[in-house]
Amino acid sequence: MPGDRSRSRYVPDRGLTTRMVTTMFLIGLLYVLFVGALLVLLEGSWPVILLVAGGLFVAQFWFSDRIAALGMGAREVTPEQAPGLHGAVDRVCALADMPKPRVAIADSDVPNAFATGRGEKTALVCATTGLLRRLEPEELEGVLAHELSHVAHRDVAVMTIASFLGVLSGVMVRVALYSGLGRNSRDGSAAIAVILIPLVSAVVYVISFLLTRLLSRYRELSADRAAALLTGRPSALASALTKVTGDMARIPTRDLRKAEPFNAFWFAPAFSSRESLGRLLSSHPTLEQRIDQLGRISAQLGRP
Repeated sequence: MPGDRSRSRYVPDRGLTTRMVTTMFLIGLLYVLFVGALLVLLEGSWPVILLVAGGLFVAQFWFSDRIAALGMGAREVTPEQAPGLHGAVDRVCALADMPKPRVAIADSDVPNAFATGRGEKTALVCATTGLLRRLEPEELEGVLAHELSHVAHRDVAVMTIASFLGVLSGVMVRVALYSGLGRNSRDGSAAIAVILIPLVSAVVYVISFLLTRLLSRYRELSADRAAALLTGRPSALASALTKVTGDMARIPTRDLRKAEPFNAFWFAPAFSSRESLGRLLSSHPTLEQRIDQLGRISAQLGRP
């Protein structure tokens, strides 16, 4: 069946694959160590810890894409409701030889796009009204090709799982403290746990955060490269990047603050201030890095 294809015409990226496997291994190891540390510190609460940890993992894997899409205001649309967007998605999917994902629009003036889904069968690609209003057809196709490469390379699913541990570390602290810490008072162990659990959680969060950020920056460059080679128009993608990034400064701060928590999903990050700490710990490479790469691809393809 066509929907069962595991390969597309997107250029494979061994560097991305290696980084995804490495990140998943380290995140998995960190996950085991974290839950193990909680079990040692709170031996009386291990059933609750395992139940909540397992439940959150399943929920994160199966529902995180829907939660993210809902949080960003994605509304699925039909070809009759958005013929231009559907047409662009159709053309990119034909180029990539991949199944068409669900198509959505987010009613926001922030010019951006994102893709979610554990795989091609559950994929959704979304563009904001601000993006559709600003981009030319070739630019829009470049952005959509970038987003669909995340689906084809399966890095959307990896990022979903990889980001789970940071969320879990905070939730587990609350569960552990409220469920069994008060009963575990032998030899002052409760006092020790009060100190060690937040410390362990903080270390786990920092490590998982850094791992996902390193992977996220590389995967954005990989998606730019794959999209440029697929469409054969790196200049169109560079033009879209320049427009989107430049217009962010004109967006009201209130709208940017709503978009900022989902930066890891967006085509280009949204920052509510130029001094934002998010710029230092961004999920995306700089505009200069992305434009430089697209310029080199243009030279390789012999195109202006």
